[in-house]
Amino acid sequence: MNSERPNILWYCADQMRSDTIAALGNPVIHTPRLDQLVQSGVAFENCYVQNQLCTPSRASFLTGRYPAAHQTYRNGNAFFPPGEKLVSKMLAEAGYECGLVGKLYLSSAGGASETRPDDGYRVFNWSQNPGKQVAPGVNQYWQWLTDVKGVDPRTWFPGPRPYLCEGPPAELSQSAWCAQMAIQFINQNRQGPWMLSVNPFDPHPHFDPPPEYAKRYKPADMPPPLFRQSDIARQHQFSRVRSQMMEASNPVLTEAEKKTFAPTGGDLNGATPPVRFDGLAVKAAYYAMIENLDDKFGRIIDHLRSTGQLENTLVIFSSDHGELLGDHGLLYKGCKFFEGLVHVPLIISWPGTYDAGLKSNALVESIDIAPTLLDAAGIVIPHYVQGQSLHRLLTGEKDPGHHKDLVITDFNDSLGTSPIDDDTQASMTFDGRYKLVVYHSHRGLGELYDLREDPGEFVNLWQDATHRDLRSDLLARHLNAMMKTIPPGPLRIAKA
Repeated sequence: MNSERPNILWYCADQMRSDTIAALGNPVIHTPRLDQLVQSGVAFENCYVQNQLCTPSRASFLTGRYPAAHQTYRNGNAFFPPGEKLVSKMLAEAGYECGLVGKLYLSSAGGASETRPDDGYRVFNWSQNPGKQVAPGVNQYWQWLTDVKGVDPRTWFPGPRPYLCEGPPAELSQSAWCAQMAIQFINQNRQGPWMLSVNPFDPHPHFDPPPEYAKRYKPADMPPPLFRQSDIARQHQFSRVRSQMMEASNPVLTEAEKKTFAPTGGDLNGATPPVRFDGLAVKAAYYAMIENLDDKFGRIIDHLRSTGQLENTLVIFSSDHGELLGDHGLLYKGCKFFEGLVHVPLIISWPGTYDAGLKSNALVESIDIAPTLLDAAGIVIPHYVQGQSLHRLLTGEKDPGHHKDLVITDFNDSLGTSPIDDDTQASMTFDGRYKLVVYHSHRGLGELYDLREDPGEFVNLWQDATHRDLRSDLLARHLNAMMKTIPPGPLRIAKA
């Protein structure tokens, strides 16, 4: 076992589903570098996010706290609460040199840039969205394209674009920039250990893979999204629940429909979905984006290996949330709790210290990452961190088949980009079999799925008379679990 404090490489994709890695069961996608990470580390096959949106999810895994604790439920919020402490800041205070490449997004990035909290990052190479430059010099990816590559970013990012389009060549992609900036950070001279957050934008929409990767995936070869005709009527029940796509439709278009609904128009942020979409073409583009991401992630790993640092580097690959990707006739994200949106990849490797080639089916949450890093670095985990360290499970000291009895996802007016303005509040608990969703802001609305019998989440048992007692039991457990996400405040120091 390594005795030194490890370096930490935390690579976090944006909007990547759990079912998009070849070594974890996807027979269509090509992800050789992530497959190697699965072989060298521990893959958690049941990791769930605490919110379906970027900012609240990132606030959760960077603090190790539930949204009810850190009070950052919304995308586009004015500021990040100053009393909350990020794991990067804790590591910096313990002697780590911390750097960030790509996206932070703990507060609104709608202006020139986001307002940074006291985040602990000494190096801060910021690019929240590769497709826009609000003010000169802010999007450092654009500056790299201009100053280093000698190209005009507006060639590929002219403004609003269709949801499905062609991105820049792979060597000019934001993922390539992330890899180069990461390698530059790793090469810097320093005395102590380092921690690097690499946060690319892919595979977040727009669905715009590099052309050389796009041609590797043909829409006709894609398995269709999870969809039944009954999804269209079922989603009408949620017509006042805030999401980016409100109306479900058949994601497999006829040839005539492909012409009628060909990608046109578009938006700047990849947040406004089309009325109808080509689900097979979307999936092909999404997989191509992930393969490009896989390749660029591999470049960083290769550099760590060539410089002799890989053996003492703790590597994490994760995502902030998933993507509906046509399932149930829907795209993008919002207040939905389907597996494609709340279930994400999590792979952790530390050669010689953590188990290799283990696939754990334990239920884990994104908030468990922060205390795991502190544990690995020998830092005392503060009392207010709510996540539970995975360190002992990773070292083989603890049963890899169990970590938590259930996981929680909590949505509270989290989404700003929606056709409706209802202040939706909803929460989910999931125990590995039964998923219960309560729409607190919409009286009587809920979902109950038995994923053992119905892994596609097609049959909502919420109103089913034969499951009434089960629903009551799960509701009581749900209430107790949600109450536990609310912290009691400062430590008690007297029996007053």
